[in-house]
Amino acid sequence: MNLKTIAYWAATAVLAFVMLSGGVVDVTRAPAAAESVYELGYPPMFLTILGTWKILGGFALLVPRLPRLKEWAYAGAFFDFSGAAVSHLAHGSPALSVITTVLLCVVTLVSWATRPSGRVLGTITLPALLRRGEPAQVRVNEA
Repeated sequence: MNLKTIAYWAATAVLAFVMLSGGVVDVTRAPAAAESVYELGYPPMFLTILGTWKILGGFALLVPRLPRLKEWAYAGAFFDFSGAAVSHLAHGSPALSVITTVLLCVVTLVSWATRPSGRVLGTITLPALLRRGEPAQVRVNEA
């Protein structure tokens, strides 16, 4: 295995674990998670909605194929963690809460950026015309 593959699986394992376990904690409204979300000013139903999507996203990252679904899962994870970071920052939460959610954004980006070609939605190819300085169309190859 090369470094890119190791980085992908390490980041994806952490990301999937955080999403699946966090989703279960949210859906079951565990006291610690509920208290944190309520303290930030979000309604109780937010836990159920967010938890359900986290669980589905965690599974989407682990199942083979389905590159479009994986793209949505990565986007959802990034929105979740970046939104949590901003919420903690705006609320004045302890620095550890902000740092943790920012690090989870980084883990999400590492997993996304190092994913194997079979898990990529499409690639952008530049035709030879572009190299000659002529206007060209960008073609997207669907996986």
